[in-house]
Amino acid sequence: MQLTGSQIVIECLKEQGVDTVFGYPGGAILNVYDELYKHSDEITHILTSHEQGAAHAADGYARATGKVGVCFATSGPGATNLVTGIATAYMDSIPVVAITCNVTVPLLGKDSFQEIDIAGITMPITKHNYIVKDVKDLADTIRKAFVIAKKGRPGPVLVDIPKDVTANKTEYHPEKIEPVLPPENICEADLDHAVKMIKKSKKPYIFVGGGAVLSGASKELYEFVKKVDAPVTDSLMGKGAFPGTDKLYTGMLGMHGTKTANYGVSECDLLIVLGARFSDRVTGNAKKFASHAKILQFDVDAAEMNKNVIIHEGVIGDLKVALSKMNQKLDQQSHPEWIAKIQEYKEKYPLNYHPDELTGPYVVEEIYRQTKGDAVVVTEVGQHQMWAAQYYKFTEPRTLLTSGGLGTMGYGLGASLGAKMGRPDKTIVNIAGDGCFRMNMNEIATAARYNIPVIQVVINNHVLGMVRQWQNLFYGKRYSATVLNDAVDFVKLAEAMGAVGIRATTQEEFKEAFAKALTLGRPVVIDCQIDSDDKVWPMVAPGAAISEAFDEKDLENK
Repeated sequence: MQLTGSQIVIECLKEQGVDTVFGYPGGAILNVYDELYKHSDEITHILTSHEQGAAHAADGYARATGKVGVCFATSGPGATNLVTGIATAYMDSIPVVAITCNVTVPLLGKDSFQEIDIAGITMPITKHNYIVKDVKDLADTIRKAFVIAKKGRPGPVLVDIPKDVTANKTEYHPEKIEPVLPPENICEADLDHAVKMIKKSKKPYIFVGGGAVLSGASKELYEFVKKVDAPVTDSLMGKGAFPGTDKLYTGMLGMHGTKTANYGVSECDLLIVLGARFSDRVTGNAKKFASHAKILQFDVDAAEMNKNVIIHEGVIGDLKVALSKMNQKLDQQSHPEWIAKIQEYKEKYPLNYHPDELTGPYVVEEIYRQTKGDAVVVTEVGQHQMWAAQYYKFTEPRTLLTSGGLGTMGYGLGASLGAKMGRPDKTIVNIAGDGCFRMNMNEIATAARYNIPVIQVVINNHVLGMVRQWQNLFYGKRYSATVLNDAVDFVKLAEAMGAVGIRATTQEEFKEAFAKALTLGRPVVIDCQIDSDDKVWPMVAPGAAISEAFDEKDLENK
């Protein structure tokens, strides 16, 4: 049948099972939006307040559901406003398809109104991207985009379509889309080497990264941990792949990881790394990282082997498949003395905070208590993000959505809208600092317009908290451009945008505010006033080894 390019776009989205799109219209993409209007009963469109919010919403949808997130934008500034969101998805390996439209083919390269080479701009931050100049190529290109976004190590793909291509007609043939399955072939010799390393180890430690979430390997991971009989730590992106309530779990690793995890990894004789990329925030001084250990790395991406840290053995392939095969090959191991030592560390070095004041850690623990650990927690980037990672016990994958690699302030609110659209059954809480909230707080208007009942908790210390913490500890308390002590009232702002606003200045006020928010079925902003100098502990100084983690008591004892 003969269809226009815009009709093909919509038919291809329906083929892929897309039920929600986030975006913002404009002249170049008008044909696509006109066609979308005719299919509003099949595909829900969320008009965000800004294209960056649309990109983050598509990302949050993908993280929460495991499906591909989709966003639309028009040419020029519409397309460039997606860039930060696309880069955020790229750094964390999140499957997103961004569809932009451009000026007509004859006007490309002529500095036309609202023309930009978005394919060129996004080339370094996408798995692949396309500019489709012939309508005959459009359907196959969109289908390829979804396969690439999902296959192997996931990531974002951009498809740019000139406006005349959306108007031109061609023959369209529907296709049944087959699921993208991970390849089963993993080198048996590599798996056998891994088994030998584990059997020889007296003090193994397991480090879980975001790949365990992306591959859906939680069940296989749990079985593997119990077979190896080893303590477990995770990265920010790996949260929830292994339950944070398990006795073998020791907390997060790295700059703001627990002392137990940092000391344990520094003392182990074998570090088993599952789907993690050795970020500098995890390793600290890479030359001193896990210096007593042999390193065994499992990763779907061969490029991650020996990239940041030199390893001893590697297994390349999908983590779910690899762990399933390892569980078949590996006999039950036992390390009671090593486990006992790590348990002693857990008892000796617990996380703690001032018990009587309204603080970030208290807010996170109260959210955990009231949601019974069953919420999807979204965060912005900074102190509040670390407190969420430290104090909320994540027991399932895809329940912490946060910008790990790019560290995007302003990510969380858009992502929380995407998460709620993808998981309407879940309570969605976005935890932000006041600096981050200002970045994209206009998306509260989006939440109110569609009555998307996200709970926005603002940890309001009137400063850029994480930057101030560094200024306090390493820059002689010179608080350059980090004080936000102005007249902005987040409660009034929330109400002006159509949401509910509540202020909390004590623990009891927050407890009541959050309990109320859970019952309202409306978007709610809770403004939590905390001290400007509250800090995230423990901490590893930049350039130091993770074994040199310190906290408030260590500073006082110096």
